[in-house]
Amino acid sequence: MQFRKENILVVDDDIHILELLHRHLQSWNYHTYKAVSVKEAVAILRDTSIDLLITDLKMPEIDGFELIKFVSEHYPKLPKLVVTGYPSIQDSLAAIKSNVHYLTKPFTKEELKAAMDNSLSKSEKHSKTIIQPEDKKAYGDIIGASQKIDKVIQIIERVKDNKATVFINGESGTGKELVARAIHYQGKYARAPFISVNCGGIPENLLEAELFGYVKGAFTGADTNRDGYFQAAHGGTIFLDEIGNASLAVQSRLLRVLQEKEVVKVGSQKTEKVDVRIIAATNSNLRDLIKKQTFREDLYYRLTVVEIHVAPLRERKEDIPLLVDKFLFKYGVEYKDRFVKISPEALNILQRYDWPGNIRELENVIQRAVIMCDKIIDVEHLPHALKHTIEFSSEKLMSLKDMEKRYIQKVLNSTNNNKTKAAEILGIDRKTIRQKLSE
Repeated sequence: MQFRKENILVVDDDIHILELLHRHLQSWNYHTYKAVSVKEAVAILRDTSIDLLITDLKMPEIDGFELIKFVSEHYPKLPKLVVTGYPSIQDSLAAIKSNVHYLTKPFTKEELKAAMDNSLSKSEKHSKTIIQPEDKKAYGDIIGASQKIDKVIQIIERVKDNKATVFINGESGTGKELVARAIHYQGKYARAPFISVNCGGIPENLLEAELFGYVKGAFTGADTNRDGYFQAAHGGTIFLDEIGNASLAVQSRLLRVLQEKEVVKVGSQKTEKVDVRIIAATNSNLRDLIKKQTFREDLYYRLTVVEIHVAPLRERKEDIPLLVDKFLFKYGVEYKDRFVKISPEALNILQRYDWPGNIRELENVIQRAVIMCDKIIDVEHLPHALKHTIEFSSEKLMSLKDMEKRYIQKVLNSTNNNKTKAAEILGIDRKTIRQKLSE
């Protein structure tokens, strides 16, 4: 009879190392969770009880030291094992000061097991030092009590334990990735990998290689064989955000994955079987892209087996107080016990506002207000644009596009045409605001 082994979280941007560690841990009967970035790791930590963290130090965007710092503050009893190919005296000292065990690449399977046993044996069962009060209105990281959120959760409950392809649509900032994570982590495949890919954030000429992998010599700089995100997600879920930005070449390859359950690396003719649930999302209208012949109609039907629409915040304003509480707690923790409250007058303004930037804009406003206030967020701590609403005559209704145009102009006027500030208030980037102005 086998006894339950610990849950191990492995974090490394090198998919080869990630798979190697996964195979070793699997052979020892550990339950393995894989993350290719610090962002992925933090999401898993918040969703899952982890017994040991194994992480690389040198990673793009946010490095392993930031992850160690986060874990030390929020999960102080969680043992941490650093596995890195860049050993140095400074790194070693920093790791020791953080009470972290250290293992240098390359290492043998026996050395890894010894380091893990050492880390686990010298630590207590970890627990969070900061526990957020139980919220019956939360489902994973999805917060809300509105009928529209209830409908989303009902669909998630239907699909979480199977691998049907799911398509999530909704405006930017509505929380589409949170829905994808809930589908994965609330279901029976939660221990398998969840890989999130922003198709709009990877250059078009690199997206194919990142998704499907490549072989040595496939292109300049391909000096070794490398697996892609699909191989890393084997057995679990891959989330393809902003799928509308994928090129027709990538779309053709995606269609093959959906039809044949196999991938072909860039530069290779060999097929590899993959067992992956695909969740795709976009804030674009794919039917319009089909008409423009920039998105394949056959792929569209393959992706939309189950559709989930995430409503904009203006259509579920009853969720705003719950979201505000969540962000007050989040930034109270992040800014070292700066737990503040919000006045009824300020909350009323937040509920009257239409939030074109959706939840992302609301979070930005609360983050700023937590910094600017002392103990209570009041009207004076809110951005100027929120304090004035546009009055629309009921006799003269207008299209959503015209309403958006008028509102963007109002925000620009309130910021003296400062596009950076206006973009911050709207919860969008300067590139998007320039695009909307040119339209």
